[in-house]
Amino acid sequence: MALNEFHFEDVTLLITHYNRSKSLERLLNSFRTQNISFGEIVVSDDGSKTEHVEKLKEIQSEFNYQLILTPKNKGLGNNINKGQDAVTKPYTLYVQEDFEPKPEFVQHFIDALEYFKTDNTLDIARFYAYFKYPYLKQYGKGFSEMEFKISPLANNHLKFYVYSDHPHLRRSTFLQKFGRYPEGIKGDLTEYRMALSFIQNKGRGIFFEQFNDLFYQKNSSDEPSTMGRASWRESKNIFALGVRAIYLQFKLLKWTYQALFKRY
Repeated sequence: MALNEFHFEDVTLLITHYNRSKSLERLLNSFRTQNISFGEIVVSDDGSKTEHVEKLKEIQSEFNYQLILTPKNKGLGNNINKGQDAVTKPYTLYVQEDFEPKPEFVQHFIDALEYFKTDNTLDIARFYAYFKYPYLKQYGKGFSEMEFKISPLANNHLKFYVYSDHPHLRRSTFLQKFGRYPEGIKGDLTEYRMALSFIQNKGRGIFFEQFNDLFYQKNSSDEPSTMGRASWRESKNIFALGVRAIYLQFKLLKWTYQALFKRY
């Protein structure tokens, strides 16, 4: 193998895609430019518009990926499920199409993969986040283990985001342990229910503490994010901040109850 070439034969790169074929092409080009390759690549499309599907077919042979299509949009849960079903390698690197690896990514990915091979109790290694997981225990090489604390006294509601749809490494048996992603519901609820299953099934994961160092999330004007949030949740107005603080404590109690007693 030539210097600075990184091939991961036992890893599948799984990419979920919806109406952002330019972003997908940029992501694949970025891996190629950095000489990062995988045992296989699976692109799972969620019923994109015709022009995007045609683009996916056009570049398929160039990047040598398996393309999983569906005739209509069925939501995030279905898109991940059918993509994961196509995976044949023991490890899955899951990335949504609007991300791009930074040059620092590959060395830390090597570290995470080595941890997975030496510690068979690990279920997930997270490489990107919008915020630091609140309860961490040092693990090694920049990673810390996420510690979920069920007590409401550990009152940071972000503790429930022990699982995230942001770029991560997982075992390809993930669905067998934690169940399939719920389908027919909004993407943020899909993500939350998988996080709940992760907690209830005693998932174990590590989190890269410098979580903004390994991936860019790029939302261009011609291919913007398809996810949105209520404006009051992001407002800096003092009244909105007060309402949000009360809301978050209510959410903490509600999610604690669901983690203890609710199964979907």
